[in-house]
This record gives sequence, structure tokens and C-alpha cells, in this order.
Amino acid sequence: MEPILIVVIVLVVLVVIVGGYLLSTYNGLVKLNVRVDEAWSDITVQLKRRADLIPNLIEAVKGYAAHEKEVFENVTAARAATVNASTPAEAGKAENMMQSALKSIFAVAEAYPQLQANQNFLQLQAELVDTEDKIQASRRFYNGGVRELNTKIKTFPNTLFVRGLGFKEREFFQVDEPSAIAEPPKVQF
Repeated sequence: MEPILIVVIVLVVLVVIVGGYLLSTYNGLVKLNVRVDEAWSDITVQLKRRADLIPNLIEAVKGYAAHEKEVFENVTAARAATVNASTPAEAGKAENMMQSALKSIFAVAEAYPQLQANQNFLQLQAELVDTEDKIQASRRFYNGGVRELNTKIKTFPNTLFVRGLGFKEREFFQVDEPSAIAEPPKVQF
């Protein structure tokens, strides 16, 4: 074999290997990006579900504790912050507000035994606990996807070219006070 032919064959093999690596990396990043988008969508669905339960919860408690205006205003403000959150950082701040507001409304409810026995209130509690569990599960799934995507983006040699392909790191869904979401609000009496 001629030396030029060997060089051409080696170059073609290298181009095929590098091209295959780039294609594989690109497709892997696209899949991770879609998975993260899907996970964020799951979180927003659960946050919306919880936000939809809040007005009913307020009405149930308001029937027994109408004088607790500040508590209801805080819950309403937290609900609005949750509904309007469009990024994980905004949602994290809204989560802090929501957890604090829910704790205060259930603290008010503890003072009213008739409310604690109300079927509508008990059903809302159960739905809220279920939703809180789903939010936590969705959050873990989302953060896992973000971790995988960010790791792949930051890993050498990917870091040399992935930003040029339009991929960027995603932010985790974190809260300022992890203790606020360590467990769902206690709604059992």
C-alpha cells in the first residue's frame, strides 16, 4: 500500500469516529434536554393542581375562621407566586412562601374541631398531601435530569463544543429553606 493511501484511510477513519462521537453526544444531549423539559412540565402540572386546591381550602377554613384575614391573604399571595413562577428559581421562592402559608392555615384549622371533622376539609387535606408527594417526586425527577444534562455539558471534551450547538446548563429546582419542604405540611389531625 502506498503511504498516501494509508494516510487517507486513517483520516477517513478518524473523521468517522469523531463524527460518530459528535452525533452520539448531540443526540444524547437532545434526549436529556427533552427529559428535563418533560420533568419541568410535570412539576408545573402539580403546582397548578395544588394552586387549584387552595381556593377550596381557603373557603373551607374561612367558614370557621373568617377573622383570620392575614392568613388567607398570605395563602392567596403564595398561590399567586406559584402560578406566576416561570423558572425553577422563581418556583423555589414560591415554594418557600407556599409551605409557610400552608403551615399557617393548618395551624388556624387546628383551633376548630368542627372544621377538622368536616368531610370537605378532610378530602382537601388528603388531596393536598397527595399533591405535595407528587411535587416532591417530580422535583427529584427534574433535578436528576438537570444533574445528568449539566454533567454531560460540563464533561470534557463535550464542554469544548456543546455550547456552540445551543445547549446550556439548566438550573435546579431548589428552595432557599430546605427544611420548608423536607416533608409535606402536616394536615392530619
